[in-house]
Formats: sequence, C-alpha cells, structure tokens
Amino acid sequence: MNQQALCWINQKIIPAHEASISVFDHGLLYGDGIFEGLRFYSNKVFQLEAHLQRLQQSADAISLNIPLTPDQIHQAIQQIIEQYPGDSGYLRLVVTRGIGSLGIDPQKCPEANLFIIADELAVVNTTHTEQGISLLVASTRRMPAECLNPKIKSLNYLNNILARIEANEAGMDEALMLNTRGFVTEGTVDNIFIIKDRQLITPRTSDGLLQGITRDVILQISKELGLEVQEMSFTPDYLMQADECFLTGTGAELIPVKQVNQHHFIKPQNPLYPVIAKAFNQTVINYCQN
Repeated sequence: MNQQALCWINQKIIPAHEASISVFDHGLLYGDGIFEGLRFYSNKVFQLEAHLQRLQQSADAISLNIPLTPDQIHQAIQQIIEQYPGDSGYLRLVVTRGIGSLGIDPQKCPEANLFIIADELAVVNTTHTEQGISLLVASTRRMPAECLNPKIKSLNYLNNILARIEANEAGMDEALMLNTRGFVTEGTVDNIFIIKDRQLITPRTSDGLLQGITRDVILQISKELGLEVQEMSFTPDYLMQADECFLTGTGAELIPVKQVNQHHFIKPQNPLYPVIAKAFNQTVINYCQN
C-alpha cells in the first residue's frame, strides 16, 4: 500500500491506512457488495459516466441501494482527486451491504456503506509491460453465468484469485480463464484481445466475461482505425495461432502478451498493437482535455 493513499469514508478524507469498517459489515463477512475501478489522468476520471452506470447496474442486480446520489458520488470523487498528491492515479469505489447481524440475509443490513480509495495500481510487474507478459491458461474455470452473472462486478473474486495463484506458482505474470465449455473468457482482472491476419478478435460477452469499459473503448477505436473487428468464441489453440495478443482493463490499461503457456508469439513485421495503443493513449488525452 502506498503511504500516500487516501480514502473517502463517512463524508471525510483520511489516510487510507487509518480507514476502517466494522467486522459486521457483510461486504467483509460474505463478499456482499460491488465495486468499480477507475483511472484518473490530469485530475479527470476516464469514462466516469460509464463506470457509474455499470456500478448502478451491479447494484440493481443484487438489490443493493447505493447510499449516495450520483451527484454526491461525483463530489466525493472530485474531493479525493483534489487531495491526492499526484494528478493521475487509480480509484477503487466500493459499496458494501453494510453492517448487519451474522447470517447472510441482506435484510439484516439497514444501510449500505460506500468508500473510495485513491492509490497507485499495477496489475502486473511494470518491468514486464513493455516487452510483453506471460499468460498461463489456468485450470480454474470461470464461474458460469448461470451461477453468477459476470456483469455483476462483485466483491467476491475468489474464483479469479485461485486462477492467479496458479499463475504465481507457475512463475507466470497473469492467468487466462476458460469457461466450462473450454472457450477463452478473460484474464483474472482484464479482457483479452488477439490480432490474427490483421483482424482484431475478442471473446463474446456471452462466453462469461465482464464487458469491460476499456474493452469497449478499444473496440470503438479499432473500428475508427478501419480495422476489421470480430467478437467470437475461441479456444486456447486458436489463441496460440494469433499474430499478436494483448490485455485491457481500467487497472491494466493496455498490456501486450508475449507468451501463453510455453508458446511464444513471434512479433510480426508490422504489428498492430502499437498502433492501437497509441490511439488509446490519444483517446485518453483527448477525453481528459475536454
């Protein structure tokens, strides 16, 4: 944890290491809650409205009443950004079910709890992000939508953590998760794209993955660049036939992949990833300047 990290909680901003919640909060006891990860650049949150819309959708899906209005959340975010020592960083906006008695019944929690952390975040070792990272195809499968809707950005990440543990034990940077049918879904905290024959390909959301906000931005950018874009189901074998591969996410931003299991991608003569990454960076700059 960065010692400069801040937390907005109970209408005030304090050093994050001083913030606390009750041991009876159901977010802690049962993972009953939701969150959004947001990036701010030059003191402006990228795609803020899209994040808050997804937060509300997650809340509606689990019958959770967010204790602040959208305007109040805007104000809280602006306050913590203004007090944060850097002009760029990462925000974690968390809404828990709140304090209740032991037992999972949400009705025992009269009021939800909301807090915001401002800190730094690097999804993988930053020294690996330029030359590309390694992915392990995890044996842990992505939770089926019939069991837990992937559109809900909940506090329960144990499924993803188990996959990341596999990657850690194998000495790999990140894990790639398949669904129960054996199709690629996403990384533990990021969406995946491949480039094959100058075509951009990413898994279908129906395969059981979070419809990432950065994912949507990349899809739009690629269309504006005139690239052929396709959402389709594919297996790890198809993935390894790709020319290029990269991950996207608010926390991850854009990360190139150099290796999946023991397969190493051979860098093409005219790679498309740098073109997409440059366009993404320009999109962020334009957004934050407006």
